[in-house]
Amino acid sequence: MARGAAAEGLIRPFEAEYEGYVRDESRSRGHAESISFPTSEEEVREVLRALAPEAVPVTVQGARTGLAAGAVPAGGHVMNLSRMNRYLGLRQDEEGRFYLRVQPGVVLLDLRRHLAARDIPAAGWDDASLRALEALSAAPLQMFPTDPTETSACLGGMAACNASGARSFRYGPMRGHVSALRLVLADGDVLALRRGEARARGRALALTTEGGRALAIDLPTYEMPACKNASGYYAADDMDALDLIIGSDGTLGIITEIELALMPAPAITWAVSCFLTDERQVLDATCLLRRSLAHASALEYFDEAALRILRAQRAAGAAFASLVEPPAGARACLYVELACDTEDEAMADLARVGAALEEVGASERATWVARTDVDREALTFFRHAVPESVNMLIDERRRTDPSVTKLGSDMAVPDECLHDVVALYRTTLAEAGLEAAAWGHIGNNHLHVNVLPRDASDYAAGKRLFARWAREVAAMGGAVSAEHGVGKLKRDFLREMYGRRALVEMARVKQVFDPQGQLGRGNLFDEALLAGVPAVPGARAGAAAGEGGA
Repeated sequence: MARGAAAEGLIRPFEAEYEGYVRDESRSRGHAESISFPTSEEEVREVLRALAPEAVPVTVQGARTGLAAGAVPAGGHVMNLSRMNRYLGLRQDEEGRFYLRVQPGVVLLDLRRHLAARDIPAAGWDDASLRALEALSAAPLQMFPTDPTETSACLGGMAACNASGARSFRYGPMRGHVSALRLVLADGDVLALRRGEARARGRALALTTEGGRALAIDLPTYEMPACKNASGYYAADDMDALDLIIGSDGTLGIITEIELALMPAPAITWAVSCFLTDERQVLDATCLLRRSLAHASALEYFDEAALRILRAQRAAGAAFASLVEPPAGARACLYVELACDTEDEAMADLARVGAALEEVGASERATWVARTDVDREALTFFRHAVPESVNMLIDERRRTDPSVTKLGSDMAVPDECLHDVVALYRTTLAEAGLEAAAWGHIGNNHLHVNVLPRDASDYAAGKRLFARWAREVAAMGGAVSAEHGVGKLKRDFLREMYGRRALVEMARVKQVFDPQGQLGRGNLFDEALLAGVPAVPGARAGAAAGEGGA
């Protein structure tokens, strides 16, 4: 079938100049035959209408900062949305809360800068949005709380994997901060969803596209873990339809517009780095602080190996020469961020931190407290320098053995399993003789344990160990991916977590949205499993290729 003239101008052959678009931060590599860079929803629809008749696979991507290879193409077409980076409008509800509409290519760091400076680009906004912008300028400073370490991430990709970050301890993942979105399906039809307007009845969900297509969805029957989770489709009784799309790894449709629920920024933010001499102290202190702190937005951890690598990179000079050195004898760091309305609240929580340290046998004297912007920036630099230092170490090893790459876990468990999962990590790493460094979101029982291979043999042993961890974490009632999504790299772990029957149920959900299996090929499901699932009655391959309103 001949492509339309508009689509022909958008779809480009995949040539050498686009080589970077077959990779993401997972260090995985794919392949593709064509690529497009749409700047509007209509251009997205044009491309998809042109590709639907031949069922061309489509991989959507933005900044390619993901760690699960979700943006790595498995053939077919790459649709890169990084040029869809406009701010579309703003509204304020009756309670005074603000909601900002953006395209999916808006970068998180840019959003933060615009909110902090109160200078959101408003070109082309309607009168209602401009009035809301005036109200925003007069209101208390607003923020968007989701905070993955990689601030160059695009908001569309963050929604696709239900991103979170350190402050998810207080604010939860991105899902709870999305109030509406627009989703273009593989045939070019559009689904518009707003929180509260479409809910399942039990596990049955009925939706209607703007083109008039009825979607009857039987949601998966599994129970999601009681912990931080970005593993597969969200499924719960009477759930909001919006939640199914967030975290779906680009397999159900292409997000072309997101409405973000903003919130007032805290008046006071203090950062506290507590240096301890024993990992057990950190685990015990975490359990105490989870119960006692009234205003903690983050509880983060860096283990002895992470601090050792950081010291080595600091001593080597270059990028980390200005880094404040951890106290002598420190073998672990617990980072606490306090977000408060008053200094009295912050002081009360700081006293609780001191009490918890004393109770676990640690000393308050080995603690840094940052109360000013400058001091907080120094501690933020410290936090971000840890993963960067590990990446630099791996890059050094790759010069000797190019097959070597870091292996990073992304698993979480319920609160009562924190000590057990850390014991699992330590015991099995020692048995395997592998070098590793751990850091991350200990407040959510979510550590990124990074195996640091010295050679190809270590790399293979690390992959086997991750598979074992997936099984044992699932047995604890945990999640195999807590914030990075499943993508292509963790789909075998997803089977360990939920079982094959659950994957078949997920595949049937995908068939309703994407009958030809075009979108996100290889994400969540092995292609063989997807191909072997019987077709959903009523699903129409390419039925709306020429249908649908604007």
